[in-house]
Amino acid sequence: MKYLHTMVRVSDLDKSLDFYCDKLGLENLGRFDIEAGRFSLVFLAAPGQKEAQVELTWNWDPETLGEGRNFGHLAYEVDDIYETCDRLLKKGVTINRPPRDGRMAFVRSPDNISIELLQAGTPLPPKEPWASMENIGNW
Repeated sequence: MKYLHTMVRVSDLDKSLDFYCDKLGLENLGRFDIEAGRFSLVFLAAPGQKEAQVELTWNWDPETLGEGRNFGHLAYEVDDIYETCDRLLKKGVTINRPPRDGRMAFVRSPDNISIELLQAGTPLPPKEPWASMENIGNW
């Protein structure tokens, strides 16, 4: 058995690609528009890690998507959690659970998919403004 991907349904493909690629830093591995089924698939992965993909599924006909807490979250390891959160914050992404411990943070996609960011290796020493930042919303 081999892991292939995790599918995440999105309501606005452009907003989702902006978040996952332009802000979070995933690479777009390919887009497939299925006219007969009226949907598009876009496969994404962290740079250099094509074996762990996220499939964005966008149905062309409008629909309301629920928050789906039963899904859980996507998780990515980052080289510097403070730099990553600072970059995301500067691009307008809410840091729902700041990296107060120098180890873990959570953000959400435009469709409220929870994204966990984990510091590679040993947690970084606590640092402001993160150490005293409060949680925002759900994560």
